[in-house]
Formats: sequence, structure tokens, C-alpha cells
Amino acid sequence: MTPDPKRIAMWSGPRNLSTAMMYAFAARGDCAVWDEPFYAAYLSATGIVHPMNDAVIAAGLTDPNKVAEACLGSVPAQKTLFYQKHMTLHMIPSFDRGFMRGLTNVFLIRHPARVVASYAKKREAPTLMDIGFVQQAELFDQVADWLGTAPVVVDSADIRAEPQQSLTRLCVALGIAFVPDMLRWPAGPKPYDGVWAPHWYNAVHASTGFDEPEGPLPKLSPEFADLSDQAMPYYERLAGYRL
Repeated sequence: MTPDPKRIAMWSGPRNLSTAMMYAFAARGDCAVWDEPFYAAYLSATGIVHPMNDAVIAAGLTDPNKVAEACLGSVPAQKTLFYQKHMTLHMIPSFDRGFMRGLTNVFLIRHPARVVASYAKKREAPTLMDIGFVQQAELFDQVADWLGTAPVVVDSADIRAEPQQSLTRLCVALGIAFVPDMLRWPAGPKPYDGVWAPHWYNAVHASTGFDEPEGPLPKLSPEFADLSDQAMPYYERLAGYRL
């Protein structure tokens, strides 16, 4: 009898190593992946304009209930794992979060200064709500309340510093085997990339694995430093639970 597939929801803000993590899971061979399931629904519901806005909405599901059903539905290609790369900012208050109870929810974090520096290169004048830290902490608390314990948290800095060790710890926490293929993937676009990939994924398309550990924190302009400072309490609270 084939076991029920494990559905992994990785919740992060943008510029958090999230696409590289999706590539790592896709490289396993036993894992289907879905790139930002709620992106089209988020843009459609909020009216917020992102790069490639019309293309994103046209390519995706705009009904959040249908997205939630698909997150819990049949797994593509009958794989035993289903990795869903979710953006925390997409889960706006009007979207029903009950579907998350049927997922294994994991939280991917990154230092706010690095997030802000990277995001500002792709979209002008980011706000605190654009970078997802507030929403990530809210979702973390909701999942912790359901579970009665803290859900799994992984820090992108740890993955960059020790990819094999960090991914092994993550796999143990998820109850799955670590597969060495998770450390490498082919360069270039992937068939499971979202339609927005040409704008956002240039760096990861040039990669074939996780980059070297990051250097000192970037120096930010006063405006961006203030944004990073606003996000720090949310990052630090979740960082206390990281693997």
C-alpha cells in the first residue's frame, strides 16, 4: 500500500533562499514542488502591483479556496513528497488558513538586513509588510498553537554555512531521509519555476548548489536600516527556535 504523501509547506518572506530550497527538494527525485501557490490570489485580492503583475495573475489560481484545495489535493506525478514554497505575505487575513492543518509547516528565516538589501534591488520602496516578517511570526504562532509546540524553523545562514548538515537536520525533523542530490541542481530555469522567474530568479538560475557562507551584513541607507530594525524583533524571536 502506498503511504500518504507528506506535504511540506515552507513559509518565508522574499529573498530568503526560498527558491534554492525549492530546487534542493526538487532535486531529490521523490518530491514534487509548487512555486508560490497563492501569488496570483494575493495580487488579485489586494490590488498590489508587483513586477510582471498581469502575467502572474493570468498564470495562477486567483481563488484562494481553490489554491488551498490544491495544496491538500493529489500530488503531481504521484510523488511521495510535495514541497510547497509559500510566501508569508501572500497569506492575507481574508484567506482561510485552515488548510495549513493538513500540511507540515516549516519556517525559513533570514536576517532582515540581507533581505532588505536584496529585495530593494528588485522592487522599489519596500515596506515592512512587503518583506513578510510580521506575517511569518503570526503564522508561526498560529501553527504553534495548533501543534502545542514550536514548528520547525531553519535559518538560511545555517544552510549556506553547512548545507549538508543543515539539510540533514531539517530532514530528520521532517521525518524523511536526507538525499545527497539535494545539494546540487542544474543551472538555468526550471519547468516548475513561477512565471515571475525572469524578474526574480537571475542569481539562483546561475547557481548549481548553495552559495558559500555570506560575509558581513550589508550597509544600508538610513531608510532601509530603519526597515531592517523594524523587522528584527520578529526575526530574532523565530531565530530562537531554529534547528
